[in-house]
Amino acid sequence: MTLEENKALARRAIDEIWSKGNLAVGPDIYSPNFVSHQHSHPDIGDVRGLSALIEFVREFREAFPDFHDTIDDQVAEGDKVVTRFTSTGTHRGTLMGLQPTNKRACWMRIQRNACDRFLHEILFCRSD
Repeated sequence: MTLEENKALARRAIDEIWSKGNLAVGPDIYSPNFVSHQHSHPDIGDVRGLSALIEFVREFREAFPDFHDTIDDQVAEGDKVVTRFTSTGTHRGTLMGLQPTNKRACWMRIQRNACDRFLHEILFCRSD
């Protein structure tokens, strides 16, 4: 994939899966062996595999019912895409054992592409 195609894939993941909750496109975007490292929460393990990711997104969107992302910047090099985005939404439900904080958060994601789908990501979070 070209750098622009990698960036478009990252934008599609954010728009379709995370903002709209369209989980049906997950197999088009993420590898079956996908791993998401959740560094924002040291007590929470990695999300491993496409089915685990889909379940995580479902739980996440329940915890942030008014959730939406806006992409601020993207940089691509080789098979990696870094996307800085602002998430709007309020943490109103339990997420992976974390009780609601009623705060908003900002995330940044570094993703690695393999065979035209994302295989690996590292996620960083900052809450207000």
